[in-house]
Order: sequence, then structure tokens, then C-alpha cells
Amino acid sequence: MAGRPDSLGMREATLALPDQIEESMRRNQQTGGLPKISDIDQIVVLGMGGSGIAGDIVRAIAGPRITIPIVVAKGYECPNFVNRRTLVMAASFSGETEETLHAASLAHERGGHIFAVTCGGTLGRLAEDWGASLSLVDSTIPMPRCAVGAMAVPLFGALHSIGLIENLEAEIEDTVATLRRRCDLIRDGSDNSFPIAESLAGQMPLIYGGGTLGEVAAVRFKNQINENAKTPAFFNTMPEMCHNELAGWGVVDTDKPRIVPVHLRHGYEHPRLAPRFDFNETIARSEDSEVVTVWAEGRTRLAQLFDLILFGDQTSLELAALLGQDPGPIDVLAELKHQLAR
Repeated sequence: MAGRPDSLGMREATLALPDQIEESMRRNQQTGGLPKISDIDQIVVLGMGGSGIAGDIVRAIAGPRITIPIVVAKGYECPNFVNRRTLVMAASFSGETEETLHAASLAHERGGHIFAVTCGGTLGRLAEDWGASLSLVDSTIPMPRCAVGAMAVPLFGALHSIGLIENLEAEIEDTVATLRRRCDLIRDGSDNSFPIAESLAGQMPLIYGGGTLGEVAAVRFKNQINENAKTPAFFNTMPEMCHNELAGWGVVDTDKPRIVPVHLRHGYEHPRLAPRFDFNETIARSEDSEVVTVWAEGRTRLAQLFDLILFGDQTSLELAALLGQDPGPIDVLAELKHQLAR
């Protein structure tokens, strides 16, 4: 790691993910001010970017287990169905995310039960003014994208407190143990994030995930490559890509620039996805490279998703180092916010 640019300590923050999840679980054992399970008909999670991915994680893990819908809304709009029987979870690390503040304000006006997850800022002040439930996140985490555990765990904790999900403690324990094993491999250099980063350097990563869990892992990996390595990357989902994008592999010139497909696999895929991944590999393979395949570790859905997240985060940092990029600052995004503020 020596000599690699890392002005904000992103590598250290990335390897702190298991501790972050464990600490967040301790801090959010009981969240006050939440509605009763009998008082809500639907859940909406508001958030953008590195904070909004927490909503995607919750939807992927809790969605198949509960009997009420979870909707993730990213943008200024608040779903029209939000009313007094809606639990609205607003996630903004800084508390200043323009889109989330606007949507949360609309949700409050419509009578939604607001639960805010933030370091403070405007969202924290609004939550206090509204008498809403509030979970404060560790503000020393260097960037929102490093706070994926700290932002997601309070959302799970809220669902657990309400009684919508069970066995959260056991799943968190498995997740933390799985991530610690992954961190040990990273620290001793025996994981394969570096050779995969080498195969992606100077190329166009195209990341595929299977089902909802794989989709979240794929979009997270893509976003981390964008922000940490400052390079384009794209993603899609199985089985949807088999009905459209797959046709493009028959004619695409994969050498200008070379597209490198990455398959993120996990043990909770629908059994019909395996032959789809296999077929995609046969036609996406080029003369210069093979399709990269990564398998998740862990026993539970939550552990496997976070294992893929940590692997993708680490690979994006290795790619940033190979490209000579400081993974922390995101100047172009800061410039956009500056322009919008004007």
C-alpha cells in the first residue's frame, strides 16, 4: 500500500467495514419513535449515492421476507402513495443531500412516519423539528461511500424493532465474521482483488449480478469504480440482460475500448440463472481476456451481499492505485454541487 495516493484514508475505512457494522448494530439495538407494525402499510427509503445504496441493500435483503412493499426512491420526488401509514426512511450521510431533503419534506407534509439516518446537518435538524425518529451516524467516516454499513444497519435495526424481520443479530454476526475473513485475505495479499483490478485497468468494466442481491452488488461495484478509480464502468442484471443486452455481444468490437465482463455470483441465485451466466460467458469472452467471475462467501444473504460489496470496494481501490488516482476526493461531483448552489 505504501506510496499509493490516499489523502482521506479510504483503504483503512474500507477495511473497517466489519467493525463499522458491529458498532452500528450496538448503537441501534433499540430505535425509539417508530410506528407499530399494525400502523404501516408500506416502506419508502429515500437516499442518493453512497447513502442511497443502503436502501437498495435493505430492499434486497428484507424485501423477500416481509409482507409489505419496500420502495427505494432516488431523486426529488416522493411517491404519491406516501401517507400516515407509510414508514419513510431518509438516508443522507451528510444530512445535506438536496434531493433527499426535498423528498423527505414532501413525505412529512403527507403525514409519513419519518426515520432519518444521518450524521446530522439539515436532515438531523428537520427530524428533530418534526419529532421524527433519528439515528446518528459516525461523522468521522471519511466519505458517504465508506459508510455503507453505518447507513444500512440502522435501517435493518428499525425493521427489527418494529417486528418486521427476525434473527437480525445472527445475520449481523455471520456478516461480520465473513467480512473479517475477507479483510484478512486482503491484508495478507491472498485475495484476488489485485489481479482482477489489473484486468480492468484501462478497460471498460461491465458488471453483471444475478437477481436483486446481485443487482445491488453490481451497481455498488460500478459506483465504486466510478468514484474511487475515476473511470467509467457499467452494470446490468440477470436475467433482464438476457432479453436485450445479450444481443449486443454478437456484434460489439470488444477491443476499442476492450469491454471486460465481470460476473458477481452468490449462493441465493435462482437456479435458472446459472445457465444464463454460462451462456453469457461463452459469447462475451474475447481473444484477449476471459470473463471475470467472483463468488460471494458467507452463509446468509446479508453476509454474501456485503462480501461482494467489500470485494468490489477493495478492487476499486486497487484499480485506483494502478491508475494513479487518489480514491478519496471526487472533484467533479463537488463542482456540480457548487454550480447547483449558485
